Amino acid sequence: MTDSGMMDSPVPNEAFFPGAGAQAAPEFSGALRIAPARMRMLPEVEHVDLEGHGDASIFPGLTLEFVTADGVLMPLQRGQIVREANPGRTPSFWCVIPQFGRVWREAGEGGWSSAAFPLMLVSSSDTHAHQGLARFRYKDRQVSELQFQFVQQTAPYLLKQHFIAWGSAETRWLEPRATDPAAQRAQGVADLARRLPHRPLSDLAREFQRGRLNEFGAPVREQWRVQTGLVRDGVLYYQEARTPHGDYPYPLEMRFGVRSILKGIAAPLALLRLAQLYGPYVLALKVGDYLEGLDAKYRRVRFIDAANMASGFGGAGSLKTHPNDPQDGYLEGAYHEWIAARSHGEKLRQMALADRPYPWDPGTVMRYRDQDYYLLGAAIDRFLKSVRGPQADVWDMLRAEVFKPIGIPYAPVVRTREPDGRRGVPWFHAGYYPLLDDLGKIALLYQNRGAAGSRQILHRGLTEDLLSAREALVQGGDASLGPAGAERGPKTGKLYKMGFHFTPYVGAVSGRQYFLPTMRGWGENEVVLYPNSLITIRIAKAGQLPPGESASSGAGTRTIRMVDRMSPF
Repeated sequence: MTDSGMMDSPVPNEAFFPGAGAQAAPEFSGALRIAPARMRMLPEVEHVDLEGHGDASIFPGLTLEFVTADGVLMPLQRGQIVREANPGRTPSFWCVIPQFGRVWREAGEGGWSSAAFPLMLVSSSDTHAHQGLARFRYKDRQVSELQFQFVQQTAPYLLKQHFIAWGSAETRWLEPRATDPAAQRAQGVADLARRLPHRPLSDLAREFQRGRLNEFGAPVREQWRVQTGLVRDGVLYYQEARTPHGDYPYPLEMRFGVRSILKGIAAPLALLRLAQLYGPYVLALKVGDYLEGLDAKYRRVRFIDAANMASGFGGAGSLKTHPNDPQDGYLEGAYHEWIAARSHGEKLRQMALADRPYPWDPGTVMRYRDQDYYLLGAAIDRFLKSVRGPQADVWDMLRAEVFKPIGIPYAPVVRTREPDGRRGVPWFHAGYYPLLDDLGKIALLYQNRGAAGSRQILHRGLTEDLLSAREALVQGGDASLGPAGAERGPKTGKLYKMGFHFTPYVGAVSGRQYFLPTMRGWGENEVVLYPNSLITIRIAKAGQLPPGESASSGAGTRTIRMVDRMSPF
């Protein structure tokens, strides 16, 4: 790691963390101007030029600024999507999100100190993330090259392959732009202090019979898991984050592309917050009243219908609804072209080319559609502007009024890229890059019925209705047929409401049937809320698997049964 030039392969991850005998390093304050650099990728990615979105083999040219405090390296852009600022001849496909790292000094380094930090490789055109590490050395105002490697990832979509990447980039030190480094250090310390209490899962395993927690994360095979966590009594227990080059040394700094887990976060939190402020009537507002250029039927689609994936639109799937297949037509109708469209206008044009209304009424049949959630987010944003003014933004509202009060200071989200430079529409279908800590806090907010301490953030009654699956749609049913088409029972199967899948499970001791509120995202990402107040989180990469590979090792309730054995419900 001390040699300049391209590494032949990634090095053990421990090179990015102070080892035994490391000494305290002098404080560092400054900006790094990082030049674009060609990355090595294993296996080689077949198509790195992604339809005009940039070259996926190029590490982006950008500027990152840092301060330090007590050996902690604090990126000032932590938790933010940093876009390429100084591209070379070919723009990069990638952006980055830096996180808290470390600085240290080792003997025999001639006065040079080491700095390393977690670095996520993300895109403004897709919603998966590569978890990586970066390192440079510094001495006074001199810095070395930046060396980086990306050794883990969530499931890719536009890039059809799993891969690791590594390389080095020419780097220059610049005067810091921050006017008050002391305040920046204090803010970093405060951000870390607001994290949930956390311990390795192995600490929790000691409290239970040997092997009791072995099923955690199942049935997804271990090689396709990225990270898992369990929240119990307000403590976040996390597993080691395995990678091909050793355990990731900053497991709580990993940000993930959680895909459709966002459906259980953005729209429900926004609607429940607005219901608390303005009244439950917001759920009955119509999507078509706030967005122009849509089919006339959208003037009958309530916000709650879109949140229930029951807009009555799609047109690519079949008309068979008894039994109903909620995935029918999901990836048809120019889905890829819609995902790849960069601006809000382009996305609406792609929908207009492929979307057709189904014959049933909104709110009666659940058909899984990312487009419903994208439109819902845009419509909620327009409603917010109508009551607060044109400067209002729905994601800013979530950050200030929901995330920040529960201890989430940063919430990076993908937005549309508008040709005139205007701020884009946040993706509500799949565009959020959370930490384990963030997911745990959001799940706790739901379990606390929308309250944070003495402050009621979300509408309590509607939050209780959501967690109890009141008026949730039977995924395999058709409510347009009347009560018989919406009836739930022991053989009902899964329910759906406001971004949550409700997983049926019968308690081993109580014999009672539960519908467990579950947030799910493509690639086998999952957050489950339990009646015993526990929360499980699984981040995985089980999408675009190689031929012959299987993500699952069997029945889908093994983690749920493990939690039931820990604390029967």
